[in-house]
Amino acid sequence: MTTNLSLDQIKIRLNIADEQDENIRITHTIGSTVEFLDVLVENNQGQLRTSVFHKPAAEPYILPFLSDHPRHIHRSTAKSQLLRAARLCSHVEDFDRERLNIEFTLLWNDYPPKFIAYQFKKFFHTNNVLSLMEQFDEVVYGELHRQVLYQATRREKQQELGQLGMTSNANQQANSNQNDIFVHFTFESGPMLNFKQELKNLWKKHYIDNNPIKHNIRLKIGTRSNKNLNQLLVKKKPPKAMLMNAV
Repeated sequence: MTTNLSLDQIKIRLNIADEQDENIRITHTIGSTVEFLDVLVENNQGQLRTSVFHKPAAEPYILPFLSDHPRHIHRSTAKSQLLRAARLCSHVEDFDRERLNIEFTLLWNDYPPKFIAYQFKKFFHTNNVLSLMEQFDEVVYGELHRQVLYQATRREKQQELGQLGMTSNANQQANSNQNDIFVHFTFESGPMLNFKQELKNLWKKHYIDNNPIKHNIRLKIGTRSNKNLNQLLVKKKPPKAMLMNAV
């Protein structure tokens, strides 16, 4: 929490809150740094500084998965980690330190160096800050930090569109997909690695070539990831919409 109250006033309010429920006790510490979830906030001579917080008890350099996942999942890992760093790090030095930590983590988990370099360059190119790969520039990084910090999340975008807009988009998508056939399979490394290309070849050889009228029918092949232990063992709460409608 941040406040303009004096130290004595803060302690009084915390003591009042501590007496609200005898089963819940509040312990408090006051200092120049505080961590909340994955954010570290520092008060550096009156200036707030934020960076990524890594829990000391957590195992370092661990990713949620290593294999048996399609390539786009691994692309998302690098992108999401860089995006989180750009959002949470208020200074370019902290961002670069976190970038090196991300790169080391990916290398430690057997990600190819060329793959890492390509994904990093793609992130900086997409956000028009390629110069940050060569030199620190607080001004350029400040623009990147503000840009990604105030980007609307997927849930916020859905709320802005509203239920009517979402329904309209769904109808438009349904109409545009009338000539598409979607096929999904569980991705696995090994024999199934070339399944997508082989299925496309069979589709073209035995269906499209023999039925020229069907040339406008498109086969779209998607992948599903194997469930991890967290998905198998943890029972998730109902969707937010269901909870909101509950009496």
